[in-house]
Amino acid sequence: MWKTGLLLLFWGLLTSSELQQEATEPEPRNQPPSGKLDFGYVPQGVYKTLAYYEPGVIGILFHMVHAFLYVVQPNPFPGDLVVKVAKDKFGAIQSEYQKPENIVLTLQAIYYETGFMVCAVLGLLFIVLLPLVGLFFCLCRCCENCGGEMHQRQRKNADCQRGLLTTLLFATSLIITAGVLCAYAANQNLSSQLEGMKRLVSSNLKDLQTFANETPTQIDYLIAQYATAKYTVISDLDNVGPLLGGNIHVELGTEVHPALDGVLRMAGAMRETKEALENVSVSLEVLQEATGKLHFNLSLVRSSLNRTLNDPGCSGEDSDATTTQLCRSIHSSLAQLHVSANFTRLPDVNNQLESVNQVLKTDLSDIIQKGFSSFNDTPGMVSDQMRDVVEGARGMLDVISTNISSFSKVFPVHSSLANFTNFIIHTQSKIEDSYPEIDQIDFYRWICCTGLCCMVVLILAFNFLAILCGTMGYDKHASPTTRGCVSNTGGTLLMAGVGFSFLFSWILMGVVTATFLVGGNVEKLVCEPFHTKELFKVLDTPHLVNPEWRNFIPGYMYNDSDLDLTVENFYSNCKNNRSLYSAMRLDKVFNVTTLLNSSLYTKEVAKMFDSVKIDLRGIVLLESEGKQSLIDFSETGIAEINYAAYLAEVNKGVTLVDLLSYANELEAQTDLMPKGPLQTSLKGHANSLRQIHSQLVIPMEQAMSTLNQSIRLLERTASDLPNKITDVLKTIEAAQYLISQNATHVAIQETEKYKQTIVGYFRQYIEWVRTSLTMEVAACKPFSNIVDTVEIVACSFLVDSLNTFWFGLGCCALFLLPSIILSVKLAKFYRRMDTEDVYDDSSVSGTWHFTL
Repeated sequence: MWKTGLLLLFWGLLTSSELQQEATEPEPRNQPPSGKLDFGYVPQGVYKTLAYYEPGVIGILFHMVHAFLYVVQPNPFPGDLVVKVAKDKFGAIQSEYQKPENIVLTLQAIYYETGFMVCAVLGLLFIVLLPLVGLFFCLCRCCENCGGEMHQRQRKNADCQRGLLTTLLFATSLIITAGVLCAYAANQNLSSQLEGMKRLVSSNLKDLQTFANETPTQIDYLIAQYATAKYTVISDLDNVGPLLGGNIHVELGTEVHPALDGVLRMAGAMRETKEALENVSVSLEVLQEATGKLHFNLSLVRSSLNRTLNDPGCSGEDSDATTTQLCRSIHSSLAQLHVSANFTRLPDVNNQLESVNQVLKTDLSDIIQKGFSSFNDTPGMVSDQMRDVVEGARGMLDVISTNISSFSKVFPVHSSLANFTNFIIHTQSKIEDSYPEIDQIDFYRWICCTGLCCMVVLILAFNFLAILCGTMGYDKHASPTTRGCVSNTGGTLLMAGVGFSFLFSWILMGVVTATFLVGGNVEKLVCEPFHTKELFKVLDTPHLVNPEWRNFIPGYMYNDSDLDLTVENFYSNCKNNRSLYSAMRLDKVFNVTTLLNSSLYTKEVAKMFDSVKIDLRGIVLLESEGKQSLIDFSETGIAEINYAAYLAEVNKGVTLVDLLSYANELEAQTDLMPKGPLQTSLKGHANSLRQIHSQLVIPMEQAMSTLNQSIRLLERTASDLPNKITDVLKTIEAAQYLISQNATHVAIQETEKYKQTIVGYFRQYIEWVRTSLTMEVAACKPFSNIVDTVEIVACSFLVDSLNTFWFGLGCCALFLLPSIILSVKLAKFYRRMDTEDVYDDSSVSGTWHFTL
């Protein structure tokens, strides 16, 4: 029954109780979500138990005891031996001791326990022999033997002997004192650690309550966070047009936009062609008219100059040689005053302009904008065609919410956790109720241990008082029969101490031997293997408990002993504060990924999108009018214009000579002539040339520049124009074919990506739940803390204190033997004797008299 309940409790760690999904779901997010979901942080309970113990100063004594035990038992932990014995016991096999395998096991156990057995035998000998020796010693002294005769022989080194025995007895007593202090410290430490034990137990139980209380909250949080994925999916479904349609638009745009841009550039070329033709037409009219005026004015200037140069003052007998020479030079340059470019022969472009104007009656730019608008409406078309799928997905999301929120209704999780919490509270109450009894037992234990220490203290008191009295009452002039009362009291105290040593030492050794065997073996067989994890290896030995179970825990809990779940793994995972789901390998019992996959209908959601067929054939990039406009533009005749003739005339100057330069040179030559009517007339002609330049030549140059730019633009536009138009039309037809015929492939690709995004939100949620269950939810640190607490209480508090107690008490018992011997010998030097040796000088040499 309890195993079923435990499994039910573990399942409770994966589901929540009576969670009202709709009440706890956050509000939908309006903004489009990013690809990575943020589920926040799982609420964590705070475990307050610090399963660590630092013994302090007494730890030095603990280390000494551990070192002594290592000397007694240096053999490694007999894991194989323990496993064999455990298998025999747990398998309930009735073995006969005569069997060879049992004899081998017995010999192995004896070999391992050799050190303990030797010490135990010595202790038993001590317990048996010491009372017998004491009895015979008393009988012997009653017969005035064994030092019982109150007579002391005089020796020359008596004082030296006395001092040596005193020193040795004092040193021995100090060692015994150290031992009893060690035992008393261990006794006090064990009592003082009771409060620490109570705090640890209380802290562990509170941590278990925290574990039981926080786990449902954590599970509720995991389930509530489904709303994050849900409303992210809803947001993506609401934005299916911008997301899916936008991606399709971008993917197709790589082909469509260059095609539409080509048509748009051609529309711009049409407008530029019209403007260029208008400029050519206007400029040609201006230049033709201006050329006639310029020809007429230059003829007048030439005629006037001829008449002036024929003046007698220029070439008559009255003119000087310089004037004559200048006049001849001027006359010879008159041939340069002619028009250079002749624009009257150039054909007009009115027919081409008329054709272009006829083409531009169709607004190609507007048609292109309609194509752009139609293509840019791809998200809207996708949104309209996905409406049914979106509605179906929304309904499925509601079904998923109902499924997830109904987990807790399938299993009575809350009642199980409530029972677990009540069990913890009841256990804590029972433990706390037992504290007075534990305190009373500890008090009796303390009294007994203190009584044992007091036995040793009584003997030590006799020894130290005897040494004090013997030392203070010593008189070197006194003979053995005349020793003082103080010295005699010291001797009596020594013999009293010897008597009590015989009475108590075997009792002490009995206690030491019993506690040594128990505490030493527990330390070597339990505590040390726990620290080195050898104990876990024994517990995790395959087929230890049941021959059919490879591993005990999964075999007992899940009927699957091959599952890799060992005691050491469970303890280590909990020590690292991993979740119970991970530590207990609950994924093998109920895999949360499979469970959520079946509950979230990820396959059904995917199938809904697999049936989507997006049709974009309603998109028209360029209407037939636009195509005809392009064809008509190629037939406007701009390619038939004689661009060479135009450029030939444009590249000529307006006149054969620069009129302004000619006028300046004429005026310079005139300045060399003597002043007179001739000079004045020539300067007037120079001014006339300047006026002609400013009024006619400059405007003509400007018109020629405009004509030059326009002609060159037209020439570039007309260059291979039919092929350019054909390429533009082919490009737009290819883009239209892509949309009408091949867009399905692009739509399928983008729909698959969109579907993976939608399903990916569910997968993120599943992965987050799995990771949280593995790492954060129901962190099982309290269970490893319980094990550590048991180890601290059993090993650090109890066993170490017990071992230190017998170590100190054993030291006292052992050193009571030399203390007895030294006390008996030293008592001869302290007590008042009945007889002594006296040497008489008046008698015959070499004769001794005994004085009573």
